[in-house]
Order: sequence, then structure tokens, then C-alpha cells
Amino acid sequence: MRKKIMAVLMAAVMAFTMTALTSCGNSEGGNQDFAWVLATASPEDTVTQIYAEKFAEEVNNLSNGEMRIQVYSNSSLGGDTELLESCMNGDIPFVVQNTAPQVSYMPKLAIFDLPCVFEDIDQLHEVMDNPQLMEKINKIYAEKGIKLLGMSDQDFRVMSSNKNVEKLGDFKGIKIRTMENSNHMAYWTAIGANPSPMAFAEVYIGLQQKTIDAQENPYEVIVSNKFYEQQKYIIQTNHLPHLLSLVTNEEFLENLSPEQQEIINQAAQTACDVARQAAQDRVADRIAICEEGGSTIVPVSPELRAEMKDASSKLYEDIRKIVDDDELYKIYIGE
Repeated sequence: MRKKIMAVLMAAVMAFTMTALTSCGNSEGGNQDFAWVLATASPEDTVTQIYAEKFAEEVNNLSNGEMRIQVYSNSSLGGDTELLESCMNGDIPFVVQNTAPQVSYMPKLAIFDLPCVFEDIDQLHEVMDNPQLMEKINKIYAEKGIKLLGMSDQDFRVMSSNKNVEKLGDFKGIKIRTMENSNHMAYWTAIGANPSPMAFAEVYIGLQQKTIDAQENPYEVIVSNKFYEQQKYIIQTNHLPHLLSLVTNEEFLENLSPEQQEIINQAAQTACDVARQAAQDRVADRIAICEEGGSTIVPVSPELRAEMKDASSKLYEDIRKIVDDDELYKIYIGE
């Protein structure tokens, strides 16, 4: 995979060097000879792509075209794990991805795996905008040589299924595809389901061939991958927020001039705000697409949600120990 990434990077260098030579005659004047790479594992028609493209656009605009970023989406440079490792190694300057796959490298990010914490999206945003919380989260990334430039979201993760769920016992035996995140698997096990990690590229076929009964993702992902075509129900579990982190290699950032670093930071904040708003603007449309595709939207009652949270109480205890920071834990859960 690293050879593939390096081959793409070299192609980008050659392409943008030729562009610079053609348009400018030389590389004087501070312009980059090639575009920096920003990679995601998400499809193009998602908030993740909006986040990435807006960041690249703002960097270009704020620098008057002297700083350029090329976005590579849809796992063209690798899946989430490969992209994170490449960013840590300094092969890829920028990555936008969900926090879940990062937990294997930064265990304290398991704070974001606590299930059923938030009643609604406004409550999530209030917590994520807490400077004390973000200061602590920034330190977790910094320990791995990564700079967190911004964190947005793609609303909540929900469950799509071929079995309706109206009470806690209805989860029993449902074979649900999850990410390779032990906390996610522990949660679904706790409420009675049968979690089954599976490569994302195999999920649609798995649903089609009925090797799995269900999966869980934000509406954006359900629609962009047309999972609704194979699922009778969308259960509004809202069990986890789907957070999107924009990260860069810390050494790469430190080697930029103070002016360039300021442009990167300003662009990241703008992109974060735009992505957050886009996520909210698109939810209703994504739900409508699922319904038009034949899926029934099933709300989760407050009583069932409370039972789901209670059933996963041991996971709360386990994650609190992993995070090992009572202040961070209390800020996140609102104590």
C-alpha cells in the first residue's frame, strides 16, 4: 500500500510541476511546485468530501494560489488505517477521517466511543465546542506526532436492518457489520446483537447476500453507498456521533512558515464550520432518499434508548479506565 501511495504522490509532483512550469515559466515567487495531498476513505458525495474540498479551497484562496492541496477520496490512497499511518509517517500531509479507526493508535480517543451520550445534535456541538475538551483531545493527537486541525461531524450513526427494532430484545441475534473497533463491538454485544467486523467495500454485497443482517453508519454513508437498497428499516439509534477529524503531520506543519501555518489554521476552522452546517442541511434529504428507496424510518423511544444505555454500562466503566482522565470524561458526558 505504501508503494501505491508513494507512486500517486510522485505522479502529483510531476503533474503540478509541469503545470507550474507551463503557467509561470519557473517556480519563483513562492508558489508550490506540486500540490499537497489530502486523502479520505469516503465517497465523493459525502460531508467528508465537502470538508476536504472546502479546506483545500480556503487554503488556495487565503494564499492567493501559492498553497495548493489536491483531494484524493474514496480510498484511492488506502483505507482509514493506511491513511492514518501514512500521515503519521509523513507520507501524506493531510487526512480527513472518522475518529473510530484512530482508537487503535490513540486509545484515549475511546472517549468518543461512549454510546448514547447525547440526546440531540445541539448537545453534541455544545460539548465539542468546549475549549477544555479540545485542549485535551489535541494533546492525545500530539503524542503521536499528529496535529488536529479541526473536528466536525456527519451527524449520528444509525442502524439499518432487515429486522425491525422496537424493544431491547429485538436486537438479539442481529448480525451487524461494525468497524474494527473493539468498543463498537462491545456495545452491540451488550445490547444483544452479534457484531461482525467486515471490510467496508464488502458491506453492500454482505447485505445483498444476507451474510449480515444490518450495518451502522450515518445517513450520509447509507445513502452514498446505497445500503438502503438492501435494508427494510433505518433504526434511529443515534448511538454514536460520527466525528470527522482533519489532521496533519506535526513535523510537516512545523516546517511551514508562520504565515503558512496561520493560513492552514484559518482554512481548517472555516472548513469545519461549513462541514458541520452541511451535515445538518443534508440530513432530511438523506432520510427522504432512504424512504424513497423503500426503507422505513423507525424512531427509537426514550425508554428504549435508556435501556440501550443501561445495558452498556460496563463499557462506560471500561472506557473511563482507558481514557484515564476524569476531567475529560466528565466534560464529555456532561457531569
